[in-house]
Amino acid sequence: MLIRFMLQTVVLALAQIWSNKFRAALTALGIVIGVSSVVAVIASLGGMKAGIMGEFETLGAKKVWVWGNVPRSMRGKLGWDKVKMTVEEIDAIREHCPSIEKLTPIIQGASSVTFGERLVLGVSVTGIGLEWPAVESRDITMGRPMTRIDHDERRSVCLVNKEAIEELNLDTDPSGQHIRIDNNRFQIVGVIESREASLFSGNDTSAEILIPFETSLKFNREGWIWCMASIASPELVLEARREIRFAMRKLRNLAPEDEDTFNIQILQQAIDQFNSVAAVIGTVVIGIVSILMLVAGIGIMNIMLASVSERTREIGLRKAVGARPSVVMTQFLAESVTLCVVGAFIGLFIGQIMVIGVQQIPDVNLDQAAIPVWAMFVAVIFSAGCGVVFGMFPAVKAARMDPIEALRHE
Repeated sequence: MLIRFMLQTVVLALAQIWSNKFRAALTALGIVIGVSSVVAVIASLGGMKAGIMGEFETLGAKKVWVWGNVPRSMRGKLGWDKVKMTVEEIDAIREHCPSIEKLTPIIQGASSVTFGERLVLGVSVTGIGLEWPAVESRDITMGRPMTRIDHDERRSVCLVNKEAIEELNLDTDPSGQHIRIDNNRFQIVGVIESREASLFSGNDTSAEILIPFETSLKFNREGWIWCMASIASPELVLEARREIRFAMRKLRNLAPEDEDTFNIQILQQAIDQFNSVAAVIGTVVIGIVSILMLVAGIGIMNIMLASVSERTREIGLRKAVGARPSVVMTQFLAESVTLCVVGAFIGLFIGQIMVIGVQQIPDVNLDQAAIPVWAMFVAVIFSAGCGVVFGMFPAVKAARMDPIEALRHE
């Protein structure tokens, strides 16, 4: 019986809304805009998060980066040359940090590179350790990798990627060919796969030339040195961070009150920072949507009050033939809730169209944007609640109306 009564009430509410289509559409506009906006933003944030988390997985959840850094409080007092990492520090990290599985020192810079008559400026030339390909998870596709002898004897050999081959007009397999890096002659021994395009490296990978770390030191003693390490398990990254920090502070003779003169970066920090930013954006969006819903709710209350005024004689007649106040109140509440829920469904439809549009935008990496099921339920429930809250006063006013006075209303 109750289900039948509720169905009849909803049908009557839909009929009443349909009889005033234009007014109902204007009334529900705030709900439509609020719901469509919030679900589109939630879907975009979800797509962005999925894309960035995928990039983090590509970079590797087991990596740690360490480099020298001048604390903010010591800027202008301490030179960057004083905080640069040294080979001895990198060796100490390798020896005294058991959580570290593999470690590579790095010197990175840009140089002019010549092959025959071809000169290319600003090519990335990186001095790397023997374990760099394993840490970076990049394979040799042609030729051979650099060996221990290449590093120990500081040989002038190098690896190139596909982009370097194209820019320098090298052979498809350039192994054995010679190039000049800042007027120093190097022999190409192999080709390494290019870094995958990502949100962090951009859509285009660039030319890379890799040389032994010891060889790079021979030609560039003042270069900026840093290191990258991989951990045996993602669960050990925080332990590895503590071990590296302890070793670096001890090597640099830092007192307990001294700030770190180095940075240790792990992916978990970047993930936490992104989640914090996403949470702030979500909070701002919720605040804006709440204001939209408040404005929409006031509009709904206004229209429902006007509807009560217009239907005063109808209310009086219903009460005169025996309709209880609770039935009258339920009818008007049902109209308010139905109006809001219909607006929510229209908002979800428009929001889905907006999400499809966002997915088609090039170079924004939002292909995985989608409206989560929970957001749909929350939107509908929140809209229904808005109908109850803002429809309650007009419904109570109608329920309390005196039938005699209502029937005398002109």
